[in-house]
Amino acid sequence: MAHLFVPFFISCLITLLVIRSARTHGHFSADTDLSGPQKFHARPVPRIGGVGIFLGMAVLALLTWKVGSESDARLGLLLLLCGLPAFAAGLIEDITKSVSPAKRLLATAVSAGLAFWLLEARISHTDVPGLDWIVSSTLGALVATVFTVAGVANAINIIDGFNGLSSMCVSLMLLTFAYVAYQVGDPELALWALAGIGAVLGFFVWNFPAGLIFLGDGGAYFMGFLLAEVGILLIARHSQVSPLFPLMVCVYPVFETVFSIYRRRFIRATPPGLPDGIHLHSLIYRRLMRWAVGARDARAMTRRNSMTAPYLWMLCVSSLVPALLFWDSTLMLAACMLVFGVTYVALYWRIVRFRTPKWLVFKGDVMGRSPQRTGGKSE
Repeated sequence: MAHLFVPFFISCLITLLVIRSARTHGHFSADTDLSGPQKFHARPVPRIGGVGIFLGMAVLALLTWKVGSESDARLGLLLLLCGLPAFAAGLIEDITKSVSPAKRLLATAVSAGLAFWLLEARISHTDVPGLDWIVSSTLGALVATVFTVAGVANAINIIDGFNGLSSMCVSLMLLTFAYVAYQVGDPELALWALAGIGAVLGFFVWNFPAGLIFLGDGGAYFMGFLLAEVGILLIARHSQVSPLFPLMVCVYPVFETVFSIYRRRFIRATPPGLPDGIHLHSLIYRRLMRWAVGARDARAMTRRNSMTAPYLWMLCVSSLVPALLFWDSTLMLAACMLVFGVTYVALYWRIVRFRTPKWLVFKGDVMGRSPQRTGGKSE
């Protein structure tokens, strides 16, 4: 269990040190923009939570190497080495606020290319007619792998908007990968998935529910890279695992990204990369949590923020359960993804049209009073 607890304690300790020293570095590390469409915090908060996650895993890898388990340490060290460009680009953006999304995606693509070369983490089969022919060549496999890793990393960054949302979802998804890795006899990959969980949870305890620190782009892109690589390594090493299994595990953030691009481009006629405040998680905050509105002080807003994430955790779990049940069946996974997509769109349109199911609506506010209205329309 050292792979779980060592990165947890290291990440937890480093994150605490970042929080406690915020007065000295907050002028460049804190998120001081409180007015953006996806800004829901009430005061400047450090946004370099990825530092603890990355260093938590790094310390474990070095300790594993030192005690003589070189083969085990090699996978962890190479994952960190390959993920460094994605993490560094995001961290520089967190500090300087000057690295464009395109440059961050390019850095993540470099990370994916390094893993393709050093770890042989490549998508060489998909069980999709036509696409299998494309990935049968080295160039086709490289393009598909880079596109997938960059897409997952960007998707994790997109859902990173509320306390505990992306970090808990990534932890649950890595846990699903770890379970299946054990099932197919790959303890090495399972242990490093657990290491990622430990490092992320070390950050989570300070982020949820109090929101004392944010993940930032560095943490989001590195978590997305790690998640994608573990999934790709799983299908690359074990042919019995359906190539759709990693996609089913990550379907919530991936579908959120694809749907957001469609919504912006074809419904709102705006650039796909332009931030807006009508992601599903934003709508849940603005409309379902409208019942939780009390005083607009920092404590009330933080609690309202944190009450949003559990709704999305449940949505994430709804994709992980069928992934665990049908991890070796491409046909069943494809059917489950279709059901997830239909359910997501139906839920989104009900909320956006003020027809939120009553069972989803929180019935009391943060000040302990009853709401003035009890219908489904919240705005």
